[in-house]
Amino acid sequence: MNIEFLDVAETELDDAFEYYDDIYKGLGNRFVEELELTLTRIKANPMAWQEAGRYTHRCLLHRFPYSVIYQIRSDFILVVAIACTHQKPNYWIERIEN
Repeated sequence: MNIEFLDVAETELDDAFEYYDDIYKGLGNRFVEELELTLTRIKANPMAWQEAGRYTHRCLLHRFPYSVIYQIRSDFILVVAIACTHQKPNYWIERIEN
């Protein structure tokens, strides 16, 4: 199953990468690696993760305070947000259909 990102989710990914890479060179790459592992877990069992809406799920990254907000579509997984868990909760809710 393929994974696609909303444009705004890609922007959030880029922003998180830059934030962590500014803190410590290479930390942004570690963030991306952790995100890739999380996406692999989602692809392996998309229904296993916490529901965040009728069609939406949330999977937490292990080493960073972020979660992947996604929807399971007929033939792909749509990443709605790469959400920092320290920010305003559910700020991404307007991006989904409930």
